[in-house]
Amino acid sequence: MKGERPAAYRVTLRFVPDGPVVTGDWADLATAERVWRAHIGSYGSHPTASITLTHQLLDGSWRTVAVWTRDSGEQRR
Repeated sequence: MKGERPAAYRVTLRFVPDGPVVTGDWADLATAERVWRAHIGSYGSHPTASITLTHQLLDGSWRTVAVWTRDSGEQRR
């Protein structure tokens, strides 16, 4: 709706590099972190899964906060 601030956090789940993604957006970091961790619990053992948490900056660009892969585990940026 007009006047509302867009979601500031996004969780992305991808199984194939540059392939389709499943995303969800939240205004609250704590909620986005819970979903990110839940995705790790559900899909983190998949050999090609990549689970990313990003934050939308005021200029509209996205900054990566954390990434999970089975081989590298949790990587904070």
